[in-house]
Amino acid sequence: MKAILAALALATPALVLAQQSPSAGTTPATTAAAPAKESAAKPKAKPEAKHETKHVTRHETKRPVRHVAKKESESTRRQNLKSAAVNAAAGVEAAEAALTPAELAIAEHVYTGKLPCELGESVTMTPDPQSPGRFDLQFKKARYHLSPVPTQTGAVRLEDPKSGAVWLQLPGKSMLLNEKLGQRLADDCHNPQQATVAERMKEHPGPGLFGPATSTAGASGATK
Repeated sequence: MKAILAALALATPALVLAQQSPSAGTTPATTAAAPAKESAAKPKAKPEAKHETKHVTRHETKRPVRHVAKKESESTRRQNLKSAAVNAAAGVEAAEAALTPAELAIAEHVYTGKLPCELGESVTMTPDPQSPGRFDLQFKKARYHLSPVPTQTGAVRLEDPKSGAVWLQLPGKSMLLNEKLGQRLADDCHNPQQATVAERMKEHPGPGLFGPATSTAGASGATK
């Protein structure tokens, strides 16, 4: 009997250990399953990120393209308008470019540069590089585009039909008139050569082409 009790006493701890060992073995499996579930749940967030990225990319790229297209269309329209204006100006220049040999001969005798006038005024005569035989005259803030016109008196006459300006160049002086307004804008304009002739005429006066009482209309008519 004592031997049986001793055997039971020895077997009892072994049974207790056998019952506890499965529960201890299930704990790591449970903990291992938890990370697996978390890892399986994490990849689901990637498609959402891709969807947001695509949405943002499409939204950001479409607007600049439309804006650039509008700018290009506006610049193209401006270039077309500018080229049309240039072509129109070229047509006008081509239409007025046909000067006769007599008119070109007159242009060769026009004095150019800055010419002092009476009352402290001055004019600046510059050849038009785009239209040989024609000149640009600057007087104060006004600018005239002048073309040579033949005369019967031999005086050099340049006219701007648009403004009515007339430039008369004589041996001893030049003057700027406005036939439309009936005004003499600048008088006694001269270059060094004309100044020399004017001094000589003072020493040896003769019948002048323009007297003090000569009107502007008569002066311009006398040189036609």
